[in-house]
Amino acid sequence: MLTRVLFALVLAVASLPAWAEDAKVLALGLADHEVTQEELDKGTSLPTPHFNSPAVAYASVANLKKGDVVEITLVNGDRRLLHNTESLAEDQPKYLLQAGKRGVPAGGWPEGSYHAALTVTRDGKILIEQSSPPIPFD
Repeated sequence: MLTRVLFALVLAVASLPAWAEDAKVLALGLADHEVTQEELDKGTSLPTPHFNSPAVAYASVANLKKGDVVEITLVNGDRRLLHNTESLAEDQPKYLLQAGKRGVPAGGWPEGSYHAALTVTRDGKILIEQSSPPIPFD
C-alpha cells in the first residue's frame, strides 16, 4: 500500500506543469537598448549604457503565475528613476519586463552608479527581490 501511495505521489509531482515550479530570475541587468528575449536566451553580453546613450533596465523571469506582480526599476544610487509594473493576466513560463529611456536625457544621465531592481510579488508577499550589480555610466 505504501509503495502505491509513494508511486502516485511521484507521478503527481512529475506531471506538474513548468509554471508550478518556483519563480526564478533568468536575466537581470542594464543595456543601452530595448532587449529581446532572444538576445537574453543566446546569453551574449549586452552593451552597457553610457552617460550619452539610452538606458534600459530589464528582467527575464520564469515560472510566474496569474496575478503575480512584476516590477523593474532603473535606479541611480538610491534614487528610483524609471519603473514599469505589470500584473499578470495569465500564467507565464517566461516573462520579460523593461523600464528605461530609448533616448538620452538632456545633458546626459546624471553621475553615479546605476542598477536594475526587480520585485516579484505573489498573493501580496514578496517572492523575489533582486538587484543587478551597479555600474557607472561613463
